[in-house]
Amino acid sequence: MKKHEIIFSIIKIPLDFFIVFFVFFLARDIRKYTDLIPWVQLKIHTINDKNLFWFAFFWAILYVIIFALHRLYSIKITNSKIKEILQIIRFSIYWFFFYSAFVYFAKDFLYVSQIPRLIILFSLILSIFFVSLSRIFLNFIQNFLIKKEFLEKRKILLITNQNLKDIKDIIKDIKKSKIYKIAWIANKKVEKNKYNSIEWLEKIKKFLQNKKTDEILFINSDFSKKELYEIWENSKIYNIRYRYIPNSFDITKSNSSLTLINKIPVIELKNTLLDWWSRVNKRIFDIIFSFFAIIFLAPFLFIIWILIKLENFKAPAIYKNRRVWQNWKEFNLYKFRYLKWKYCIKDAYNKEKNDEALEYEKKLIKTQSKRKWPLYKIKNDPRKTKIWNFIEKYSIDELPQLFNVLIWNMSLVWPRPHQPREVEKYKENHKIVLTIKPWITWMAQVNWRENNDFDKEVELDTFYIENWTMLLDLKIILKTIFTILKR
Repeated sequence: MKKHEIIFSIIKIPLDFFIVFFVFFLARDIRKYTDLIPWVQLKIHTINDKNLFWFAFFWAILYVIIFALHRLYSIKITNSKIKEILQIIRFSIYWFFFYSAFVYFAKDFLYVSQIPRLIILFSLILSIFFVSLSRIFLNFIQNFLIKKEFLEKRKILLITNQNLKDIKDIIKDIKKSKIYKIAWIANKKVEKNKYNSIEWLEKIKKFLQNKKTDEILFINSDFSKKELYEIWENSKIYNIRYRYIPNSFDITKSNSSLTLINKIPVIELKNTLLDWWSRVNKRIFDIIFSFFAIIFLAPFLFIIWILIKLENFKAPAIYKNRRVWQNWKEFNLYKFRYLKWKYCIKDAYNKEKNDEALEYEKKLIKTQSKRKWPLYKIKNDPRKTKIWNFIEKYSIDELPQLFNVLIWNMSLVWPRPHQPREVEKYKENHKIVLTIKPWITWMAQVNWRENNDFDKEVELDTFYIENWTMLLDLKIILKTIFTILKR
């Protein structure tokens, strides 16, 4: 465990306490001016500093205790930050109900002066906001200092029996994380001429005993049970994090359940965790989110619509593109048009006419695509409009798909839908992405985006299908927002 990880973890405790303590006074000042309820003005209730001090002090202590009990002061820098923020929201709400009940039942027993309920509610909202903001800020500072090498990076030991050229992308991704330094690549295949299996294993064990690494990562698990077990045992003894990159079957095992056929115990590997009720919950979330997002973004959508129209008033600003969705059905996907109209493929407008734009795109794919088929990404695309760079950089072209979500031929988070001519090139294992509705955002969107080849995208989509949870959806949505803002 790095010293700076311990220090940053400890800093969170007093920081949370003071944030939560002072938001009480901020909430009271806000309440003096407004109840924040539109078209309603409730009678103003307030509380003096002396009495508020003890309510705020108790609030802050209880808040820190609840967070500590639920491990929100974890030392590991590698924990998911989005998951951490969602936990802050979750346990803050738990605290709100517990604290509100205490305040109600303890009146006239432990205290006399009552605290207005809206001050408690405002304090909850402000606590979630400022505590989450402090976590983001601390994480930024810590990562910045690690990147500049003012703080020590986490050392990681890679164990593999593959050629280095076969794992170069994995090594590249680890280096890109900026918080890791590769301590050693223990390559059994390369070192088999120097050491036999026993000597190679002893060398790794000695490396762990000397505390030369903070983590172990098996890049594949094609090792003997003895090797795996001994390394795992040593990682526990020396408190070294032990992880491995699973294959698709390893991932699927987490999606299993034990059932009976009469008296025979059997294990079922489920295709997806999305049962009927999960789909209903997901659909309700899609409707609510897309409806309010359209209302909130309406002025911005209208401005983009006007800017596109100014370049070519006769052409549609919102472009329809044919895509393949669940069970091989086709639908019209809506996008803001960022190609000149004469270069837009018009299969959604006229299926019979020969499309010159399609033939031109095929030529560009052959000469200028920087991705492998069936995916393509045309470099220095000559078809672009003046607003292209702005729309594409911030994924604004995807926003009209909120209407697709509302009419239910898309969901907020699913695998990506492709064009019919792309789907024709699918291999058999790629077809799993057609078993559920398509996306606005998806796993690959927030995990290396266009740097993935198609097989990697399908692998990420398969993981999503087999391991879906509502929490995973929320994480992808939040990561999408952060990814766009980061640009």
